[in-house]
Amino acid sequence: MTRILFIVPFVLMLSAASAQQGHDACARDVSRHCRAVMNEGDSAVLGCLKQHRARLSRACDKVLTDNGQ
Repeated sequence: MTRILFIVPFVLMLSAASAQQGHDACARDVSRHCRAVMNEGDSAVLGCLKQHRARLSRACDKVLTDNGQ
């Protein structure tokens, strides 16, 4: 039981770190290609990034691929 209580916060911390890395990797691409939809929410930004897939940085493209997008 103690082991589970240790692992759960660790997994949550990794998920948050991964999300931050994804944000960092795509921040410039969002500013360049998706500024017009930034206030419409995450799904709008994701759709915009997918539309501009050929123009994205390698890092942002990798984040999308690694997350099944």
